[in-house]
This record gives sequence, C-alpha cells and structure tokens, in this order.
Amino acid sequence: MSLALTFVTPSPDAEPATGARLAAAVAAAGGNVKARRRLGPGACDWIVEEASLAALREAAELALSGLPVDICVQPEAGRRKRLFVADMDSTIIGCECLDELADFAGRKAEVAAITERAMRGEIGFEGALRERVAMLHGLPLDALGRCYAERVRLNPGARTLVATLAAHGARCVLVSGGFQSFTGPVAAAAGFHADFANTLLDDGASLTGAVGEPILGREAKLATLERECAALGLTPADAIAVGDGANDLAMIRAAGLGVAYRAKPIVAAEADARLDHADLTALLYFQGYAADEFALVDEAE
Repeated sequence: MSLALTFVTPSPDAEPATGARLAAAVAAAGGNVKARRRLGPGACDWIVEEASLAALREAAELALSGLPVDICVQPEAGRRKRLFVADMDSTIIGCECLDELADFAGRKAEVAAITERAMRGEIGFEGALRERVAMLHGLPLDALGRCYAERVRLNPGARTLVATLAAHGARCVLVSGGFQSFTGPVAAAAGFHADFANTLLDDGASLTGAVGEPILGREAKLATLERECAALGLTPADAIAVGDGANDLAMIRAAGLGVAYRAKPIVAAEADARLDHADLTALLYFQGYAADEFALVDEAE
C-alpha cells in the first residue's frame, strides 16, 4: 500500500531540517520514497512504499518532535474526501462562544472553567452545557448579536478551506455543541452547506437559562457524520472531520481522516493527524491539494 506523507510548516527555517529528519524516519520505518511533490509554501507531499502506516506515522512524529511542523500520514488512495464535518468553537472560529456570551452576563471565568474541563473530557458534556447555560438566565437577547459581532472571528484559512472543498464537490457541514445563534452566521460567513447545533431557549426578551433538548453532543456529532454519509451514498471513510475537544472524539475516530486542531490532549492522542502550527488550509494539503488548486477567496472579509 502506498502511503502519503504530508508535512506543512509556517516556518521556512524548519523545512531543511524537516526533510532530513523525515528521510531518516522513512528509512527507519522500512519504507522508501517513491515520489516528492511541493504542494505550496512550506507544504510537501511524499509518496512512500513498503512501510506500514503505524510504523511510518510513529517514526515521522518522533522525528519531527520539537519542530513547528504539522504532519499527516495516510493511505494515498481515497485521500480526497467528499464530506467535511467540522466543529465550530476553537476550530473554525477562534473562541468559545458560550464563554464569550457569559462575559456579557459577568460570568465568563466560571463558565470558561467548566468549558475547559468538558473539552478535556474530565466531565460530561451534556451536564456541563446545562450548568453553563443556567448561568445565562436573564441575559437580554440582544447580547447574542453583540457577542457575535464583537467576539467571533473565523480562524485563518477557514474560508479558503471550505470554498476549495466545495468547489471540488465535497459537502461541508458545521456541527457544534454550541448554539444555532452562532453556527448560522458562522456557516454563512465560511461557506458551509449546512450547520447543526443546540438551541438557547428564551422568553422573547431574554434567555431562560435552559437549552433545547435533546442536546447535541459527542454522539450527536457522530450521528450527523453518519447521516450525512448515508445521504450522499458514502461511508465514513470518505469523510474528513476536525475538532479540538472531547465531544469531537467520536466523529474524529469514525472519519477516514480525523484531525485534531489545536486540540486538547485527549483528542490529539487519538486523531489521525494534528494541526498545531499551520492554518486551516493545511487540511487541503493533507488531502493532496496543491496551492494552485485553492479557491480564491478573501480571508479578511
């Protein structure tokens, strides 16, 4: 089986050391490099034969330890995915919306502490969500729009990533344990085809401190991936999933390529690849797209 070994670094100074270390890693894994291709600035693709996936991944990760380089090792066949499923908070956008919304209620520190524990998998997501939302009781509804306008920003590369995948025929779905008040605008801004999230309940003027049931959490994210695959006549092997927290683990495990983005340790340890340094366009390089295939969009919009 031919393997695709892709590395991406935002630091040009890291490239020479990366190549040398990876060559040694391939040899240590018993493989040989059949082909090399530059995909874009700081991004290269090597096709490796005669090495096992596990051995090459382990050797490559060990070789690049300490360098600002993201790496992905996967089968070469089928690497361009036809379904993209992404978490929202701290993945497609650079904040946790619930934490930021809590700031408008003067409860950010308390809420953020619970969020961190839930994302690390230390406490159950559903109970943690109910506890945090209860702290928003009485918050005026106009705080939702203000929070989005003042605090929510797409992470670098998000628009290019989604636009490129969509242009090449992939369906792009945003799925969040957060709220539809934010996923709708974020999905529209980034270009996703659909979005799924929880609902904050209100009395017409302010939040009631309750969340709509059933809560969309870890298993619901997995169910969304499976449902989208079924609707398209695909299997999870045809999907790429990305997220940062424990409630993303099930869909990351199930996808053909599961990626941990700036993730908590429990997620980083189980994902097929990690994205710790480069921006979100690295997910395109991981799938074998070259920079000249990227959709031309304005990331600053």
